[in-house]
Amino acid sequence: MNEILLLIFGGIAVIGALYTGISKDPYHKLIAIGLLAGAVMPLLIDRGYVDIAAALALILPLSTIFLLQLFHRGSP
Repeated sequence: MNEILLLIFGGIAVIGALYTGISKDPYHKLIAIGLLAGAVMPLLIDRGYVDIAAALALILPLSTIFLLQLFHRGSP
């Protein structure tokens, strides 16, 4: 993969990780985790872990839906 793209996706992953750690709102944390997963996906595919990337693409949206329902139910 082009080194510039690696730097861009690595930067997006770092930004997503930092925003996940800083954010207090659970909805914002889910958005940041989605940003982090979206940035890691091309890096996994570049290394040849296509099966891991496919599993991540299936598991992440489902877990996000379940977590959103849990956060919505827990709020007053």
